[in-house]
Amino acid sequence: MTKRYVSLPDEAEAGMREFIDEVDRRLASDEDTCSVVEDVLIDLSGDRDAYEHWQDGGDVSPAERVRLQSYDPCNTTLESEYYAEKDEEEFRRSKHLQWLWRQFDSLPIADNVEFALRFRRMLANHLFEECGDGCRFFKGVTFTYGHNITIGDNTVVHDDVHLDDRGKLTIGDRVSVSDGVHIYSHDHDVVDQTEVRNYHTIVEDDVRLTYDAMVRAGCKVGENAIIGARGIVQHDVPAHHIAIGAPAKSVKIKPGWEDVATPLDDAGVNRQEQRRIEYDLPEDLEVFDEFGRDF
Repeated sequence: MTKRYVSLPDEAEAGMREFIDEVDRRLASDEDTCSVVEDVLIDLSGDRDAYEHWQDGGDVSPAERVRLQSYDPCNTTLESEYYAEKDEEEFRRSKHLQWLWRQFDSLPIADNVEFALRFRRMLANHLFEECGDGCRFFKGVTFTYGHNITIGDNTVVHDDVHLDDRGKLTIGDRVSVSDGVHIYSHDHDVVDQTEVRNYHTIVEDDVRLTYDAMVRAGCKVGENAIIGARGIVQHDVPAHHIAIGAPAKSVKIKPGWEDVATPLDDAGVNRQEQRRIEYDLPEDLEVFDEFGRDF
């Protein structure tokens, strides 16, 4: 084994459990999510006195007012908020939870690994479409929405990973996602960059995506496969294969799995279009090109 069990002092453990359980209970209740997120961020930031001074009509500088207003996710915007095809009802809640996740990661307390792992796991249960037991999410994990993500049991997502769920993203059990990995579920047309295509991207059980790898939208990485460091997955990777490079190519079958794995010569099929997710845009949508181009 390469890991060991670590425990906190009893008093710290009790305080951590009480806080996380309280936030979990409030998020599961009928209480307004915006209010819950605002309260949690104010208290974790140690800004309660300044906030109440402002609420009581006290003088604050413009910069301080912006800071205090931004604890409320309703006073903020995220990049994904501008995406025209999103489910507005789903996003309304997931935005608040994603704001809490992102702002929590910016606080010094997020470096307390035991506390942070449990706090993010609790948030994942509310934010994702489904999150299994025993998952661990380290610092700097980002999402498009969050509500189109399904993750199985005992999966580990390390630092600075991006999980793009503009389409749909399914990650299985016991998956290891290393630092800097990007998994995409949307792509852009090569001629008209404003034309977005969404896909279902799948990472099956027991996969290892190693450092800085990238999985393109609509690809499937088969169970027990490994993607080497900085590998770029442009097509399906069969189960039990080891794929490396840019684009990633299968170079070996994991020892012991040769009898059940797809032969190396048959690897590398692109099934992206089979996993395309169609969507409709609102009829009254005012479309614009952020680059200001005229086709």
